[in-house]
Amino acid sequence: MKITDVKPFPVWVGHRNQLLVKVETDEGIHGWGESGLSGRELAVSGAVEHYREWLIGRDPMKRGALWQEMYRSQYFEGGRVLTAAISAIDIALYDIAGKALGVPVYELLGGKHRDFVPTFATTGAKPGPEMVEQAQAIVEAGWNCMRLGSDQMGINSTNLYEPRESIANTVEWWVKTREALGNAPVLGTDYHHRLSVAEAASLLQMIPPHTLDFIEEPIRDESPEAYEALRKMTPVPFAIGEEFSSKWQFLPYIERGITNYARLDLCNVGGFTEAMKVAGWAEAHYIDMMPHNPLGPICTIATVHFAAAVPNFAWLETWRNPWAADRHEDDRIFQSTLKFERARFAVPSVPGLGIEVDESQLTEPFRPWEAPHLHRKDGSYTNW
Repeated sequence: MKITDVKPFPVWVGHRNQLLVKVETDEGIHGWGESGLSGRELAVSGAVEHYREWLIGRDPMKRGALWQEMYRSQYFEGGRVLTAAISAIDIALYDIAGKALGVPVYELLGGKHRDFVPTFATTGAKPGPEMVEQAQAIVEAGWNCMRLGSDQMGINSTNLYEPRESIANTVEWWVKTREALGNAPVLGTDYHHRLSVAEAASLLQMIPPHTLDFIEEPIRDESPEAYEALRKMTPVPFAIGEEFSSKWQFLPYIERGITNYARLDLCNVGGFTEAMKVAGWAEAHYIDMMPHNPLGPICTIATVHFAAAVPNFAWLETWRNPWAADRHEDDRIFQSTLKFERARFAVPSVPGLGIEVDESQLTEPFRPWEAPHLHRKDGSYTNW
């Protein structure tokens, strides 16, 4: 079997841009993958086209060797753009291998450890009474883990964001939510790396013990030393890693005990080939996987296969919640075997990933989109 084409599809699907990748073979078997570098899909599409030039004619079953060749075949190896392209191609190659061998992808990863994959939900309301009500609805719908929101200020309207004001308007409602729910649910939050070390420390020192079970990405990840400084100021567990594009970026966070949950993104880190290495490394340090999953259906079903195949797994991120309708606009494009019920995904049993894409429905053109360029009151820029 030989690869005959590698096709990137930078398209608008339903509610956002997505970069889908299809790998075709001379035996009529194809595979689908997805890139996770949101907001820079055209850059990744270009990288996929570079790889396409020499992937045609190669054996798609040699997934590990092709990963190494894609990563090592240029002087400027690695980086988020290249690894996002490698991720999408690698996922598609696993889809092909599963179909060719007649087994689900998780069987290629060592077989499944679980029959279903638990998820966590996220409240949508800003901190206040409605957020507490949504948290209660999440528990009633079957979830035992969720993220609570923070005050987003003007990020979707004026692009204004003041970290200290966000903190002041948020923490009391986390405390009230914990009081309303009791000790059983696992509560976390995502601060989207919008804080400094001092701001994050102030935030976490304002809340009583066991208000939060984890905080996700409180500060940027370029400096492990900054996270180590923050660790000395708070006992709240950290969930870090959604931006990491290789096992090497995970290295200091795993080896130096900086993260407690690995927020690996299968569509950014390097696909299944790299993700399984990170998972084994994390297992050796008693760190559970809590995968990042805000993208499309291909990312979701691929991550379910990954989650089924690793022993050290906690929860998978999901956009589903009790008060918003499912994204039915995806149904005409994606034919997925994935089933969701009572806060968990059943593990598919069909060969490959278990999802197909109707290319004839990929008609919405790519729409230029920029994440908010946030600024503070003094006019300076800050992190989105």
